Amino acid sequence: MFTQDELKRKVAAAAAEYALSCLDADSVLGVGTGSTVDCFIDAIAPHRERFRAAVSSSERSTQRMRDLGIKVLDLNDVEDMPLYVDGADEIDHGMNMIKGGGGALTREKIVASVARQFVCIVDASKVVDVLGTFPLPVEVIPMARNVVARRLREMGGEPRLREGFITDNGCEILDVAGLKITQPAQFEAQLNDIPGVVSCGLFAISGADLALVSSQEGVRRMHGPTAQRDI
Repeated sequence: MFTQDELKRKVAAAAAEYALSCLDADSVLGVGTGSTVDCFIDAIAPHRERFRAAVSSSERSTQRMRDLGIKVLDLNDVEDMPLYVDGADEIDHGMNMIKGGGGALTREKIVASVARQFVCIVDASKVVDVLGTFPLPVEVIPMARNVVARRLREMGGEPRLREGFITDNGCEILDVAGLKITQPAQFEAQLNDIPGVVSCGLFAISGADLALVSSQEGVRRMHGPTAQRDI
C-alpha cells in the first residue's frame, strides 16, 4: 500500500512528464501551490532547461522554484502559458474544484486564467461526487469579514475565520463548512457578487481541463463525467 506522500509523488511525476510534452524552449509554465505541487516542482526542476521560465501563484512556490534553479517571472510580463499545474482540496466528476486550503486561491485563479490548459493533480481521496465536505475558503477584505460572514450564513454556510492567517494579498480567509454544492458555477457567481469578497475557492466557472488522479492502482486521467484512462 502506497502512503499519501507516495501517491503525491507519483502523480507529480506523471504531471511533470505530461507538462514536458506540452512545453518547448520558449514556454512559460504556470505553477500552483501546496504539498502536491511541491512534489511537482521537485519532479520538473531537473528538466528546467526544457522551458523558458515559470509563473507562480504563491511566494512559497516561487521560493521553492528559485531554490531549485527555475527562473520565475512576474505574471505581468507573461501573455500566454500552455498550461497551469495545481492541486485541489476536492474535485468532482464535472471537473469543478474547491481550492484554497493553502490560502493562495486568488492568485491561483489569476494565474490559471492566463493558461490555455488547467491540469489538476490529486490523489484519489480528493475526488468526490458533490463538493462541500472540505470547507470552502473565501478570501475577504478584512473590514468586510463580518459582513461577508453574515451573508454566507444566509446562504446556508458556517463560516469560520482562519485564525492567525493572512494571504499573500494582505487579506483574510473565511472557511465555510456545512455546504453541499450541487450547482458549483452558479454558487461561485453568487459568492463573487458579495461586496468584500476578493475571490472564493470554487473553481467551477473555469474548472480543470484535465485531472491526473493517483491511487493504489496507478495514475489515471479524468476529463469529465466518464472519460478516464490509465497513463
